[in-house]
Amino acid sequence: MPELGSIVEKVRSKNAGPFWLTVDIFCGSPEAYARVVNGLSSDRVARLFKVEEATLRRFDIADLNVVKFSLPRPAIQGTAHDRDMHGAGWAPLLAELEIK
Repeated sequence: MPELGSIVEKVRSKNAGPFWLTVDIFCGSPEAYARVVNGLSSDRVARLFKVEEATLRRFDIADLNVVKFSLPRPAIQGTAHDRDMHGAGWAPLLAELEIK
């Protein structure tokens, strides 16, 4: 199975405030978008990021060929326990996930 990053144009993660992170999957085409929507479950993403599925927010935006996930930060941004202040380190984890 190919990795998600080889199917889509870009996977980007970023800070979404002091309590949330956002991971955007820019699919680039309707075909890639359909493959991501059908082959990537919210449950798998929640397990990958070690969060409860109920706290994970998923947005499938067909008009833009984008799938977006928002999740609670493991530590409040800027505190002593925050290891990724900008949230950029989450994208590679998802990009390396194998997808059907």
